[in-house]
Amino acid sequence: MANTLYIDGKLIEYTDEKNVLEVVRLAGIELPTFCYHSELSVYGACRMCVVEIDGMGIVGSCSTPPRDGMVVRTNTPRVRNIRRMALELLLANHDRECTTCSKSGQCKLQDLSYRFGIKHIRFGNRDETLALDLSSPSIVRDPNKCILCGDCVRVCKEIQGIGVLDFAFRGSKSQVMPAFNKGLGEVDCVNCGQCATVCPTGALTVKSEVDIAWAALNDPNKVVIAQIAPAVRVAIGEMFGLEAGEIGLGKLVSALRLMGFNKVFDTSFTADLTIMEETHEFVERFKKSEKLPQFTSCCPAWVKYVEQFHPELLDNLSSCRSPQGMFGSLVKNYLAKDLNVDPKDIFFISIMPCTAKKFEAKRPELATGDAPDVDLVLTTQEIGNMIKESGIDFKNLDVEALDMPFGFTSGAGVIFGSSGGVAEASLRAAAEILSGEDIDNVDFRDVRGLSGLKEAEVEIAGTNLKIAVVNGLQNAKDLIEKIQSGESSYDLVEVMACPGGCIGGAGQPVPTDTNTREKRMKGIYKADKLQQLRKSQQNPLVQKLYEKWLEKPGSQIAHENLHTKYQSRRRIKGENIVLNEIGEEKLYVGVCVGTCCYLAGSYDLMHKLKESLNANNLNDRVNLQATFCFENCANAPSIKIGDQVVSVDPNKPEEIIQLIKKQIALV
Repeated sequence: MANTLYIDGKLIEYTDEKNVLEVVRLAGIELPTFCYHSELSVYGACRMCVVEIDGMGIVGSCSTPPRDGMVVRTNTPRVRNIRRMALELLLANHDRECTTCSKSGQCKLQDLSYRFGIKHIRFGNRDETLALDLSSPSIVRDPNKCILCGDCVRVCKEIQGIGVLDFAFRGSKSQVMPAFNKGLGEVDCVNCGQCATVCPTGALTVKSEVDIAWAALNDPNKVVIAQIAPAVRVAIGEMFGLEAGEIGLGKLVSALRLMGFNKVFDTSFTADLTIMEETHEFVERFKKSEKLPQFTSCCPAWVKYVEQFHPELLDNLSSCRSPQGMFGSLVKNYLAKDLNVDPKDIFFISIMPCTAKKFEAKRPELATGDAPDVDLVLTTQEIGNMIKESGIDFKNLDVEALDMPFGFTSGAGVIFGSSGGVAEASLRAAAEILSGEDIDNVDFRDVRGLSGLKEAEVEIAGTNLKIAVVNGLQNAKDLIEKIQSGESSYDLVEVMACPGGCIGGAGQPVPTDTNTREKRMKGIYKADKLQQLRKSQQNPLVQKLYEKWLEKPGSQIAHENLHTKYQSRRRIKGENIVLNEIGEEKLYVGVCVGTCCYLAGSYDLMHKLKESLNANNLNDRVNLQATFCFENCANAPSIKIGDQVVSVDPNKPEEIIQLIKKQIALV
């Protein structure tokens, strides 16, 4: 039953809206917010959404539940003054170099300052300039532009279940930062970039590498080749005024050629190739009932999450490279031969919806020798900005076709861009492999959609396959707990780190809200239906690739070029940071860098100790490592010399050297 309240004198009906803010928006009034996101918990810090309610006075509409008969006013003089004052205070503590900010034109603080007519700030500029955090391969953190809205803190904790960002200090000294003000590249960040997606200012932005791309395009000695990920085609148009979900692949190909790219391919091709390899791998595991469930390995943020938090599941990960990684291998190891070009002269650029792909491209596992298979990753945002810089009228471009042989794809490769797409593409192949028959109905709708967890049970040739699809790493964390406790059991699990999958990647145009993701998802499945072939195993150019180079799915040569393996990154028991080369006759010296010891100075001690070992010519006799925890926290900092744990003075490394020398004499 609907209730009613008055908003600015107008009677409004509401039902299950959880706060006054949602009812006000239902009435067609756009209240300003910084810290409110419908997908996150209510925080109520920015005070921009304040309203005046009879009998209650000035309240935050985001944290006030609606009540029948309420009288709400959204634009009184008091309310306007509070909003303007809040904006002035934010601007006073904000780096206002807007013209050179990468968020300029998309900054909510900039927009609201203009909307509320802030032309003069009565307060001085911020007192100090804080250092930029450039340690991450994917994200730039600029604390000078942070407005303490907490959006990044909540999305990292609530949606991704990681929590590498939080508030530090109090009052005017408050900041958002990783633990101990470490760089994002030094903590357990998985590079998903969702913090940058929700950040309303330029405090967290995608690391731009367009200058590297321009340098390659302007180098006459380079053959510049691009691959375009499936989810890019339904989002690139948003940067040029097109509707979310509208397929802009043909226009993007045309733009890239105008910019100087020599070849333009579709990552959906290697998505088809991934299905051939991954499904072969799954069928073998399923028949043997081993290493199940098989987890997909297409999402680099998810893979890094497993390495850091669940290394016990590494054997359950598919050994397949991601489609990006497979494409890099094909281009550098095989296409180069066909083009009669030295692989060193090919500059291979991935155009991706994902910031974690920047990290993935730098992984040593995805390289041939010392050379990376993918030279550079540009996000949808970055390639859009390059097109704008070129002055290209994207909206009115004619469409052009992709290059062969890697420009032909099935619908199964295209749906990789949405949550559930990898699982559905795998089912389209597994159903035929297990049954030995062609299938006509290729739509497995139970795995589609934007919900955080989708489950399906598919009967194939009298056998039931249990499938789970999750997006958002907190949902993955919850699912893993159920699997490990025995509460749930699956054969195949697809995991995407970003809400909605790649369509909601942090490299996509903002905003990336639920409505936008819904439109992009519909565009992905529309593109699937437009394909003449909708099963990966039908792709004739993939079949030709096997005949010419790779033999068959799962062959040794396919494994060498299309598969990989990963290592544990867990920084707890048993995982050490090796500072000196390990030798059989060396004395083990471990320095605990757990929280208590770290706070007591062990990190600095470790570096002093390394210098002292070098000064005393002991490097070849000592195996120095940083490790976690000797369970001697009350006496921190602690180190382990041989088999003995001792408490030490971090300011006296020379005393530790003497202890080490005594132990060496006993070895």
